Amino acid sequence: MQKCVRNLGLVAASLMVIVAPLHAQRGQCAPDNGGISLPAGFCATVFADSLPGPRHLRVHANGDVYVSLLGRGGRTGAAAVPGGVIILRDANRDGKADTQLDVVRGVAMYEVILFDNHIYVDRGMSVVRYPIKAGVAAPTGPGDTIVSGLPPGGHSSKTFTIGPDGSLYVNIGSATNSCAIRGDAKHGTDPCIELATRAGIWRFDARKPGQKQSDGVRFVSGVRNAIGMTIGPDNDVWAMQHGRDGLQSFPEYFDSKYGAENPGEELMHMKRSDDYGWPYCYYSTFENKLVDAPEYGGDGKKTDRCASKTAPVAAYPGHWAPNDLVFYTGTSFPAKYRGGVFIAFHGSWNRAPEPQAGYKVVFQPMRDGKPSGAYETFADRFSPNSGGAGPNRRPGGLAVGRDGALYIADDATGRIWKVTYNGRRN
Repeated sequence: MQKCVRNLGLVAASLMVIVAPLHAQRGQCAPDNGGISLPAGFCATVFADSLPGPRHLRVHANGDVYVSLLGRGGRTGAAAVPGGVIILRDANRDGKADTQLDVVRGVAMYEVILFDNHIYVDRGMSVVRYPIKAGVAAPTGPGDTIVSGLPPGGHSSKTFTIGPDGSLYVNIGSATNSCAIRGDAKHGTDPCIELATRAGIWRFDARKPGQKQSDGVRFVSGVRNAIGMTIGPDNDVWAMQHGRDGLQSFPEYFDSKYGAENPGEELMHMKRSDDYGWPYCYYSTFENKLVDAPEYGGDGKKTDRCASKTAPVAAYPGHWAPNDLVFYTGTSFPAKYRGGVFIAFHGSWNRAPEPQAGYKVVFQPMRDGKPSGAYETFADRFSPNSGGAGPNRRPGGLAVGRDGALYIADDATGRIWKVTYNGRRN
């Protein structure tokens, strides 16, 4: 574990950050919002830049921003940079991090959660926690392995969230796209044996070291891969699923446009024992419901296997790849945003012949735990640099600060934006 500090311009005299009032940050945003577009009244600073693959991020009560890093492979003339977790600190409260501190380094990390005076991270096929103290970067003691021995391969990132009661919810993604029979992509194994140990959310005790998967409880099933999970204001688990690929392989049922637009990406309000249908079902954006997968006798309309499955509370265009979500719990944004959900879409790769899409942060209005209107684009002008001009920007992480600001992480260019509202609040 490395324990070093990089001074990016100003070393904090005090490690406790006092939250700045909103008016103190007005006029300090980047002229072009750091390259992204935002609704009227909002602006952004480039909080940090050129980080090695920032993915998820959490804001400590003292204002420190903890960031998980995927790391960066060495290129010609450049050294590889390991992944891990860092702290970004804005000591002078100008909307830009001026100090960066290493917390844990060594391997790619997708997840970071702050809970019970500990920092929880994913390390390969395990979840590890380290004791921390507010304002101190390095852990104050050795790490405890909370869960180990989780299934490798396939959708291997073990993202997670922790409830206020100490329940640790771990995403164990599927090993395959649709549980197809090996060597026969047109037909699925039935029953799908992956569901015994994968394609669901398992619940563990966040305070108990030494657990294996067999010590956990399968909380929900039929979830292909939920990279983005959070605890909502209702203390329930909410997640975004990465939908399946390959519907274009069934031209007898689907044309190319159908395969590009389906299946919809799903917002899930998870309850114990829910089954969301993978691999037998997918969400059709044309039918606006779960339908049978073609590997299991589906034709885009049949629902024989899906009538008893749990439907999402909302759905979004296919192949947008949702990588994070956060409920807006602040008060500095206009009233319409309070209690709603921001979703970071990492963007598509397989919508051909339709244009690739996604690469944006959207806002889903909510009321009483349910969508209260159509989603709208909040932050845009992210795009993949597929051999063309311009940056390769792909949002992958979100967090809300104590001052009500929204942080957005881009794991392609390594940039993090801090978005504030400077208009007239309603």
